[in-house]
Amino acid sequence: MATQDSVAACPQGLKRPLSPSSTGRQLPTPQRQAATAVITQAHPGAAAYAASLDGLKLEDPVKAFFDFCKERENIRQRRENGAPAPWSEDPIFQKARFLNVFREDDRVTKSLMKFVQPVAAKGELADLIQAIFFARWCNKDTTLETLDPELLKDPAVLKTALGASWANETAYPVETITWDGVKYSRLEAATELFGKIAPILVQEIEGAKGDVMKATDAVNAKLGMNTDFPIFMACMDIAWFRPELIDPASPVPLGIGTIAFVKRLQDYFGIEDHMVVFQKMIDLQAEY
Repeated sequence: MATQDSVAACPQGLKRPLSPSSTGRQLPTPQRQAATAVITQAHPGAAAYAASLDGLKLEDPVKAFFDFCKERENIRQRRENGAPAPWSEDPIFQKARFLNVFREDDRVTKSLMKFVQPVAAKGELADLIQAIFFARWCNKDTTLETLDPELLKDPAVLKTALGASWANETAYPVETITWDGVKYSRLEAATELFGKIAPILVQEIEGAKGDVMKATDAVNAKLGMNTDFPIFMACMDIAWFRPELIDPASPVPLGIGTIAFVKRLQDYFGIEDHMVVFQKMIDLQAEY
């Protein structure tokens, strides 16, 4: 049920100064909220995701969560260290594909960071925003690994360099954007529009005061997308490079892949607010 590269099993998968896990990695520290955040990431398969755990019996979903995270991280380490497959004795892990526990370990995020870093190093915020939004509209590691970010300055040359299969079409839907009455396809938005409107996007994101959900909503108020997940991913990626602009510990919405299990945790703890559930899990990390 996992996509190639999206929000990881832990909220954002960003390393934060907290008790280290058994793998030496750290879970993030989200801020507390007074009420449950609205789920804004519409998706045609949302109902199926929400029902994905129906019939599954878990006596202790907290232990199940940490057991999953530890084994998934162990699999990543065994594989990267050159151990032969299978990397787990668990038949489900042997047959199914799951996201890495930490988003920075996913292929597309690694490629995005490599692609964007030269732009970020120059310090021009509008160019950084353009590069990040292009990368998330592309969302394909093989494209980002071979593309020179300097091409973002020339839409015509960039289009020619990309070719027909430039984007990952399966990870999440990316819709046509209407801007000032003109429709832009995924390719046109990535190669033409974002370069033109990057200064406007900067203003909207700065106005969010570090809150990734507010930044996502502000940008989508301009872009008018039914599914705002690619906007959210781009806004959250800003935290890698400019944490003063988007707080890495900013509260996040529930992605469609998390809803079913978070509901189990809410019922188990008797807590309605998913952000309080996240904090509870972080508090329990050292114990598990």
